[in-house]
Amino acid sequence: MKLADKWHDYELLDCSNGEKLERWGDIYLLRPDPQVIWEHGNLAKDPRIHAHYHRSNKGGGYWENLKKTPESWEIHYRDLTFRIKQMGFKHTGLFPEQAVNWDYMMDRIKKSGRDIKVLNLFAYTGGASVACLKAGASVVHVDSSRGMVDWCKENVKASGLSDCPIRYIVDDVVKFVKREIRRGHHYDAIIMDPPSYGRGANGEVWDIEKDLAPLLSLCVELLSEQPLFLLINSYTTGLSSKVLENLLSLTVVLKFGGTVSSGEVGLPITDSSLVLPCGIYGRWDCHE
Repeated sequence: MKLADKWHDYELLDCSNGEKLERWGDIYLLRPDPQVIWEHGNLAKDPRIHAHYHRSNKGGGYWENLKKTPESWEIHYRDLTFRIKQMGFKHTGLFPEQAVNWDYMMDRIKKSGRDIKVLNLFAYTGGASVACLKAGASVVHVDSSRGMVDWCKENVKASGLSDCPIRYIVDDVVKFVKREIRRGHHYDAIIMDPPSYGRGANGEVWDIEKDLAPLLSLCVELLSEQPLFLLINSYTTGLSSKVLENLLSLTVVLKFGGTVSSGEVGLPITDSSLVLPCGIYGRWDCHE
């Protein structure tokens, strides 16, 4: 498992009974997490908590603000800056465990010694887009939600990267990829963070079990003659990282060679020796 253990502005303090206590800068949040099936005290009694997300039995939930909490605030990772907000369905707009992938992408781009064009699919609020821009790449950021794309613009601006080469696209990912193939466009690196289920900009249905393999095959057509890497990240329950490795081996490796790796990402828990698993990844790397 790869651990995101280089944070200063973020900290996973403790986990117990389906919840995790986190520090986001100076703000302390208590949120649900389905992986936490163990008990380690009553976290809700911690006096530092600013806001507690309560899940509803009927689906969804709500934030209970116990202290005055800003509408949004900034946190930093290395020389990257991200805006954090209390969103519906417990989210904050950033997945801190993804720092391990940001480190990998930034390192590969910088060491390549050439201009790298990156395509970020299901790109959310742009953590990976910001990292790639900072490393010197140009980025095409694609997400079906205009709100998420606008949030990415905020993160790019907060990181001082507004003058860097990035295109923001609000579109269904599969339709966009097919159009890029017809246009003859190519990319040196592709990142994707596909949801388990979702809907595109015009109501297109996405099902990862049916649609990931065909999308990956299309993405192989988009790679340049000398691609650098292709990264898949997933939070789909029950999907093994080995599945992502197999998909990459049967597509990208067959055309370009290179190597494939996969595994879990996680966060160390400060108040214990435990680790919280936070999803899986699959990487293809050219190893130039």
